[in-house]
Amino acid sequence: MTELLEAEELRLVEVAPPALPAESRAAMNREWDEAVLANPALFDGPVVLCAGLSRNDGDALLVSWSRTTYRYFALRRVPGATALRSLFVSVIQPTDDGRVLVGRMSRSTAAPGRWQFPGGSVEPPTGDEPLDERALRRHAAVELAEETGVDTPAAALTRCLITYGDDGQVGVHYLAPSLPASALRDCFDNLAAAERAQGRDPEFDRIAFVGSPAELPQLEGPHVVYLEPVVRWTSRRVGS
Repeated sequence: MTELLEAEELRLVEVAPPALPAESRAAMNREWDEAVLANPALFDGPVVLCAGLSRNDGDALLVSWSRTTYRYFALRRVPGATALRSLFVSVIQPTDDGRVLVGRMSRSTAAPGRWQFPGGSVEPPTGDEPLDERALRRHAAVELAEETGVDTPAAALTRCLITYGDDGQVGVHYLAPSLPASALRDCFDNLAAAERAQGRDPEFDRIAFVGSPAELPQLEGPHVVYLEPVVRWTSRRVGS
């Protein structure tokens, strides 16, 4: 089950990373090494963990987060281990006719074949930069450009939803200005062609436009858990 939350304000507070027993850390490292052997494109870069989500001061949502690297998520495959989940952003990109863009992750990604909105796990700030809503919005705009070729200024994105799933993952979803489906298709095709010309797989190997949850079964492959409830939400607002 995925809970859809709306809030006037989103606050992010850094907390200490979780302590791992030596046995769990060793098992995590083994799982990560096996995953890299299966997919050498995996990169153990910095990433944010979601340590908690709570209401605070009326209509504000408080997200506690800590720093780690992608290797940490290999704990999900260790029997008996407890892993904190990720904090991610996504962009709901509408078309002029009320549909929204979704993409299928390519074979070189950590979740090949999975359908989702453009987006990805949040990375921790560098130096003295804060992790705040402005940083999340910038990250969402970068993900949109990298995965679809659509270059939308971060300031044009509007936070519309926060999702909280049974798996503990917290997603911050931004609504982009609507564009013609043909323009979105051209942006993606040009990006994919440029990536392949340089010998790389694009992050999405396909995109599609959906107008309601009833259309999701037509997308072959797994879907992220939040896709159906968020598409349902957008179909009532974006498509109205």
